[in-house]
Amino acid sequence: MAAKRNSGSKSKSNKRFLGYELPGVKASELTGKLIVIEGADGSGRSTQIKLLVDWLEAKGYATTQVGLKRSNLASEELERAKNGNILNRTTLSLFYATDFADQLENIIIPSLRAGFIVLADRYIYTLMARDLVRGLDNKWVHNLYSIALKPDAVFYLKLSPEKLIQRNFMKNHTLDYWESGMDLGLSKDMFDSFVQYQKLLSDKFDEMRKSFDFTIVDSDQSVDSLHQELRNHTKKIIN
Repeated sequence: MAAKRNSGSKSKSNKRFLGYELPGVKASELTGKLIVIEGADGSGRSTQIKLLVDWLEAKGYATTQVGLKRSNLASEELERAKNGNILNRTTLSLFYATDFADQLENIIIPSLRAGFIVLADRYIYTLMARDLVRGLDNKWVHNLYSIALKPDAVFYLKLSPEKLIQRNFMKNHTLDYWESGMDLGLSKDMFDSFVQYQKLLSDKFDEMRKSFDFTIVDSDQSVDSLHQELRNHTKKIIN
């Protein structure tokens, strides 16, 4: 968390929860902005969030960053469990939901109440898409994340599975077990499984776009061009 000269917009809040309001939290008091960057590993999310943070802080805004597996409550246990490749789909879902709920209560809401701009390196939409692709009940999944706040904007960085493979190999020289959907038994070949799994996630995001009003951004462009596009979108939210 980094604070600068001013702390975002102090105008009347239009925040609302997707379902149930948290006890003791008035959405009207949350005057900050919640901006979500979604996309698979290799889509450029983390790089773009860093660039947005640098740009926003240079303009004098206070920012906070959140993301998956960052809560004090559950992140370490979740990482250890994932490394063992032993989680079933329901346990995996509940682990991530706990991680999110902890960050929502202790980081996101206090930051928005203080007028900060919160940038989320993925949000509930990735978690919901993963759960639905793994066959969990649609109503159960939506109820699980009904405590979430509706973001001021969601930018989904879209890139083909083939390009994602190239970028992940350039960065890590390997593919991740979970990001390849190996637990689903789609294919014994990790490359083929990765392509199939990422296609399923992409299709699910296209479906969810109708309900959650995503802005889809083509991630197959230069870092600078992508940053400029996201900056232009963000200006409309903070001004």
